[in-house]
Amino acid sequence: MATTNLLWETPAAMLLMGYLLGSLPFGVILTRLSGAGDLRTIGSGNIGATNVLRTGRKGLAALTLLFDLLKGAAAVWIAHAVSPNDVLLAAVGAFVGHLYPIWLRFRGGKGVATLAGIWLALAWPVGLVYAVTWLVILAITRLSSLAGMLAAIAGPFAAVIVDRWELVPVGLAFALMVLWKHRSNIGRLLRGEEPKVGGSRASAA
Repeated sequence: MATTNLLWETPAAMLLMGYLLGSLPFGVILTRLSGAGDLRTIGSGNIGATNVLRTGRKGLAALTLLFDLLKGAAAVWIAHAVSPNDVLLAAVGAFVGHLYPIWLRFRGGKGVATLAGIWLALAWPVGLVYAVTWLVILAITRLSSLAGMLAAIAGPFAAVIVDRWELVPVGLAFALMVLWKHRSNIGRLLRGEEPKVGGSRASAA
């Protein structure tokens, strides 16, 4: 009976662990602690690093980016140490946690930085492709949303290239979720109305 319980208890625990880590809203926490106000009432209202830039504090935005990345990686690392067979469940939990955090009534971010951390921890070559795609597109276009979406799409393709086929299905699911969370950005991109990073309004990624 105990063995049977472990068959579902450990996977469930890794999924929950990932979710709770992913749901930590570092953008909201850091802006409040710094006295910058409630991030959800600033700019786009998104909790990611791009919107933190709206506070005018680049260091705070960089910290948000770093912590959002690290929480995704940490979920994978912890699961790998505790229950290697459930690493993907922890990764999914962390990603969903960031997108739909219980602490913010399930209104979270768009997952780009957290997904970077997840990919770097799951398979660093895939994470490297993801990060380079993200940074290059951002540097060329200054469109944070476009850079994030293209990086997410690049993830599963990179998994194929490095022969990590077991990561392709979850990578495709991650990419679709990133696109879904960016659906309003897609509309603005098609209309040529998407604001650029450093412009009068910041796009939320």
